[in-house]
Amino acid sequence: MENTLMIALSRQSVLRRKMDVIANNIANMNTTGFKGEKILFVEHLVRSRGGNRIMGERLAYVRDIATMRDTSEGPLEATSNPLDVAVSGKGYFVIGGEAGERYTRNGHFRLDEGGQLVTQAGDPVLAEGGAPFFFSPEDSEIDIARDGTVSTNNGELGKLRIVEFDNDQELMVVAGGLFITDRAPVDVERPDVVQYMLEGSNVQPIIEITKMIETSRSYDATKKMIEREDERLKVMIKELPKVN
Repeated sequence: MENTLMIALSRQSVLRRKMDVIANNIANMNTTGFKGEKILFVEHLVRSRGGNRIMGERLAYVRDIATMRDTSEGPLEATSNPLDVAVSGKGYFVIGGEAGERYTRNGHFRLDEGGQLVTQAGDPVLAEGGAPFFFSPEDSEIDIARDGTVSTNNGELGKLRIVEFDNDQELMVVAGGLFITDRAPVDVERPDVVQYMLEGSNVQPIIEITKMIETSRSYDATKKMIEREDERLKVMIKELPKVN
């Protein structure tokens, strides 16, 4: 009798997780370089202890197994900032720091007080070879070529390091929209970097809101079913002594 409730609860648990993922997608629909996520779930079959069949009855539970990231490219949005850059196609900017190398699609960069090219959080943007970029007070007319070469009126300063991975799903999200991994990155031979552009979130609000409504309805339907089953069990327990 408890099997019905347990199966329903497994379904409800997955729906709650799905709702959390959808809510996070909607909350980041305007976050530069954000990649939407979805959960993967499977039907988990177990053999029941009872049943009149020789092989026993099989019970189907719902189990979520992973969170899948949508790595498709978001729309490129024009800006007036020469330090805004986007990667068109595959690739990630490499960001340094005390925690080691991290990776991002968010190219909304700035100069700190020392003239270093950094993220909005103040982490250094790395060039090929692992060196950071430094601009002098005399540097102006900042130009970032399609291959990632950074130059000013005083000459070239270096080339943005753009890397890729065999499996983007192995990247783990950390604070500030950055990714980390223990996998070794591979330098993109011919990166396509676009200056005065930022990559927008690839989340499609209408689709996510539709998913949220459907998930909410499924959750409510499962909740009502659990309440009905609970009431049925209470009535059965109440009436059982009268049978004897």
